[in-house]
Amino acid sequence: MARIILAEDDSSMRKFLARSMEKAGHEVIAVGDGSSALPLIQEGEYDLLLADIVMPEMDGIELAQKAVEAAPHIKVMFITGFAAVALQGHDEAIRNTKVFSKPFHLKDIIHKIDQLFAA
Repeated sequence: MARIILAEDDSSMRKFLARSMEKAGHEVIAVGDGSSALPLIQEGEYDLLLADIVMPEMDGIELAQKAVEAAPHIKVMFITGFAAVALQGHDEAIRNTKVFSKPFHLKDIIHKIDQLFAA
């Protein structure tokens, strides 16, 4: 079981993802933007940040960079509605993350999370 922080500005998508990951056995804290997620990451212990790339205030890439600074052990995965999002120009931890383009198959996200945290 992974402890996951989900940052997704679309409330329907956020609820759907959180519920699905919880059904798969993971603990999920879901928030609507990066500005809400960062203090939680700084204060708590999370295994994974699953973030939408395009969000108001603080986008997912900026959130991921700050999350990795605050919690170097945290793994990062992105979801995006923009298939052509470029991660070049960012540090290696960001460039090498898994990006799921919307629409995605939920089973693919769950499978990847399970792979990351297989005991």
